[in-house]
Amino acid sequence: MKKLNLLSLFALLFSVVLSAQEATTDPGGSAQANNPLANMTALNFHDYYVPKLTDAPNDAYMNTAWVRFAKPFASGKLLLRVSAPLGTIAMPNQNTGYVNAVNGLGDINAFLSYNFVSEATKTIGIGPLLSAPTATEDILGSGKWQGGFAFVAFIANSPIFQFGGLVTWQASFAGDDERSSTNFASVQPFYFWQLGGGTYLRGAPIWVFDIKNDSYAVPLALGLGQVIKVGNTVFNVFVEPQYSVLHNGTQAQFQVFTGINLQFSKP
Repeated sequence: MKKLNLLSLFALLFSVVLSAQEATTDPGGSAQANNPLANMTALNFHDYYVPKLTDAPNDAYMNTAWVRFAKPFASGKLLLRVSAPLGTIAMPNQNTGYVNAVNGLGDINAFLSYNFVSEATKTIGIGPLLSAPTATEDILGSGKWQGGFAFVAFIANSPIFQFGGLVTWQASFAGDDERSSTNFASVQPFYFWQLGGGTYLRGAPIWVFDIKNDSYAVPLALGLGQVIKVGNTVFNVFVEPQYSVLHNGTQAQFQVFTGINLQFSKP
């Protein structure tokens, strides 16, 4: 039987535990807890569990856990974010009928954002993106060095509703000559509706476009999150189901996005 990744279960359990503690909610900081360009050091643990893939056998599934670290510089004008994926791809063997799973590290990527707008109610940045061929298995990575850009915006004019987006593009420029070249773009709209007490509704689906192979996926999402401040650390725990309404090629049909975001404010 396919089960949720341990990180997903831990995220749900951690949310219940934090809610039960005598921690303080942070109404003023709940909006900024979801700002990817916030002027705070951040450590995020994200997980995408995909029990259903398009154009794939019914027993096929995927899971990708991401560890992301973000560090601001120059009084918040620059922000470096590094992301490392740990993936599982499982496909049934046509001869034996058993499901074979491949596990390992994927391609590590990083981008450096110059925040040319950095205000209390809006943050907008753009900068270069680099992806390194660090995958331990061919199926988990591209085998190519890839470069491109990232553009991100976060608008928080309202204390109730915040929104924004992340747009990235990357293409291969070096690497394994026997692997295919790459050309990818992604659009991640995100939206957050504050319900009070640090609880909020959310959505942050990633629309993926494989330009070279004419493959794409456009999911929609609606989830629930909780923000709690403990000392100088803001904990943001969430669970978010996502369903692809448009797709072509082998893509995630349905997935569950869970995560724990930590922001460390200065004492």
